[in-house]
Amino acid sequence: MRVLAAMSGGVDSAVAAALAVEAGHDVVGVHMALSRNRDQFRTGSRGCCSIEDAGDARRAADVLGIPYYVWDLSERFEETVVADFLSEYEAGRTPNPCVRCNEHIKFEALLDKATALGFDAVATGHYARVVTHEGPDGTVSRELHRSPNAEKDQSYVLAVMGPDRLTRAMFPLGGFASKAEVRAEAERRGLSVSAKPDSYDICFVADGDTRGFLRDRLGSRPGEVVDTDGNVVGDHDGAYAFTVGQRKGLGLGRPAADGRARYVVDVQTSSNTVVVGPAELLSVDRVAAGQAVWITAPHEHADGAWLDDVEVQVRAHGAPVPARARATTAADGSPSIDVELTGRPLRGVAAGQSLVVYRGTRVLGQGTVARAWRA
Repeated sequence: MRVLAAMSGGVDSAVAAALAVEAGHDVVGVHMALSRNRDQFRTGSRGCCSIEDAGDARRAADVLGIPYYVWDLSERFEETVVADFLSEYEAGRTPNPCVRCNEHIKFEALLDKATALGFDAVATGHYARVVTHEGPDGTVSRELHRSPNAEKDQSYVLAVMGPDRLTRAMFPLGGFASKAEVRAEAERRGLSVSAKPDSYDICFVADGDTRGFLRDRLGSRPGEVVDTDGNVVGDHDGAYAFTVGQRKGLGLGRPAADGRARYVVDVQTSSNTVVVGPAELLSVDRVAAGQAVWITAPHEHADGAWLDDVEVQVRAHGAPVPARARATTAADGSPSIDVELTGRPLRGVAAGQSLVVYRGTRVLGQGTVARAWRA
């Protein structure tokens, strides 16, 4: 197959490209330039897609003996991922930019461009597995599963890709049980990135100051912090900088009467107000998620039929929680997911988060949290 290997400049994507070459595919490496600041450099383990990373990717491609290109996707990245990040926070929701990047950049812009150029698949360094099944009639189906490396598993942020794009995606690291194994593989192959630090946090907020990034882009919007009785207990520079479940950085000038810790329980952007309250107000056992994407066959998630014995996850490395879920249709006709938790409740679920439905290690579907509440 002709395979386009997405090479970020890190060890994971370099080893993924190497494994694709070893498997006998005709591989071309490409680095996605996502930053408009061409002088951007990593700050330790923060940031990615910098000039430094592009150079590391090129050196890895040279070692592998494959063609290498840099594609400028910075405008698309700014218009989709960064713009969505800002608009979601401005609306009082909590987005996951990695989910949006996989949706709009890696498995839309990159994959669609690769297909137009005649490539059969895109290989990335994500930690996830694709399991292929062949039916009695010869039809082939593909399932997305968790990685055996639970610490690095990225199935959560990949769930948004949907079944069609899954057929053109390759995850060569799917069988690795630890990052140490990947680094050892890179060292064995003479790849200089074998000891390169992992990137973390939000790639376009390289200094890690998300609140400062939002303030620079959205401006200062002073408002009040109130308790659940409406009493003013503090102030803020913008309600957009707060998320449901947040405890630190509230700047409260007045302690709770009972002395207990308080958390953000609501962000009211219409009045630019942040509401704080006790921890028990954060527990929910029902969730509704919109913009649903299913990776199962239509008959496996028939509209309105409950899927029992599943689990849901609302954070990239959060613990999955037992639940039952069903595919529904929202008032505007768009696909959605209703979830009822059957075990312990979830805590601090915020609108805008990605909700992923699993059965065992298999990803069934994904949606964006619209509402969470106690039944």
